Amino acid sequence: MTTCFVRMSVVLALVRQGLGAPQIPSNQVVASLAIFLSAMVMWPVWKQAWRDGVEPYQRGTLTATAAADRGSLPLRRWMAAQIAEAGTRDTMLLFLARHPDGPRSVATYDDVPIETLLPAFLVSELETAFAIGFRLLLPFLVLDLLVATLVVSTGLVMLPPTLVSLPLKLLVFVAADGWTLVIQSLLDSLQATAS
Repeated sequence: MTTCFVRMSVVLALVRQGLGAPQIPSNQVVASLAIFLSAMVMWPVWKQAWRDGVEPYQRGTLTATAAADRGSLPLRRWMAAQIAEAGTRDTMLLFLARHPDGPRSVATYDDVPIETLLPAFLVSELETAFAIGFRLLLPFLVLDLLVATLVVSTGLVMLPPTLVSLPLKLLVFVAADGWTLVIQSLLDSLQATAS
């Protein structure tokens, strides 16, 4: 929940639903692809956390508390950058106002308590995933509407429009290299702050 896995899995599930084949690809394939993409995006952040926190702790130059603070800083900054990039700072302020120890004012994202940053990040990822998913689902919706209109206008009311639209959507998706476009849009949504 502290990585881009939520964004990846939600968008991939929405694309699968938009295709009209809710079981293809399977849940295992969608989850695996989301995990692999998340690992690829998060790798530089994890390496930095390892260098800043775990390695000094293993050498004995940091205490466990200092190592946890320094090791979590790259991840905290990555999450904060995603919140800022998505423009969902107000959500974080909402959580800050309802902090268990009372409302807080902070100068930077580094001052945001982790118990506030985590739910703010998760809500931000969900909002971003739904925004990306909406843009990806529009072409599928247009194809569904066109097919339904054509089927009804030709008087084939007994023919389910989904029976005709599924092969058409698959054809368009494959012809447009849909999986590459979906993955590219996901990675581009994280590109600016993944380094």
